[in-house]
Amino acid sequence: MTREALRELLLAVRQGSCTPEAALAQLAGLPAEPLVGDDGQPFATLDHGRALRQGFPEVVYGASKTPEQVAAIVGRLYAHHPNLLVTRASEAAYQAVQALAPEARWDATSRLLFIRRDTTRYGIGRIVVVCAGTTDLPVAREALLTCEVMGNETTLVADVGVAGLHRLLGHLETLRQARVIVCVAGMEAALASVVGGLVAVPVIAVPTSVGYGTALGGFAALLGMLNSCAPNVTVVNIDNGFGAGYVAALINRQPGIQESTG
Repeated sequence: MTREALRELLLAVRQGSCTPEAALAQLAGLPAEPLVGDDGQPFATLDHGRALRQGFPEVVYGASKTPEQVAAIVGRLYAHHPNLLVTRASEAAYQAVQALAPEARWDATSRLLFIRRDTTRYGIGRIVVVCAGTTDLPVAREALLTCEVMGNETTLVADVGVAGLHRLLGHLETLRQARVIVCVAGMEAALASVVGGLVAVPVIAVPTSVGYGTALGGFAALLGMLNSCAPNVTVVNIDNGFGAGYVAALINRQPGIQESTG
């Protein structure tokens, strides 16, 4: 969309010949922005319309990107959106981003880099993230911080796996106050079925790559969660705390509410 076309669209809304809803539908298709490196070669194509379509800006997957690439991408997104996420970010990438965005923060446990200038609560209720063991915390914190940056009230319940089930039962009231639960577990991943059987809300299960031998890098946990007998349990990919947190935030979001794009 050209500046003139955008001007005409805004004038049409002001004059009443175009509804705000119709204008938003057009803006959701804003053109992508290509980024080119110092070598003259393209390395990214930014989707500036994603916040309008999905309620949150494009999230950057930081693994395998250089610090310079991450900084360039974040720099352009930072100009349009108050809140941003970079998953699997290195400390070097964080330092490169902080040089242009002082508000940037990096959680070393989850390797999540985030900027949060809009602290509005967009969620209706509370999201509870529960994990089976301390070794599951990197994935659990990725889910937790994703929910928080997307404008949700959260609670973390850590190290309550089924080997000591009484630990989980001590948090039963917290679980039952949640509107959505993210359950993170490795090994046999039985925790997801247990949590699902205790509550009447969606449980997003995240298998982790934690475990010995036949844990098979998280495949055993994935298969266990996929075969849960609790009907309110759904499953994301191995170690995908971000994906679970994002979906939980969307479930918890008030209908029609989107992240500020200004």
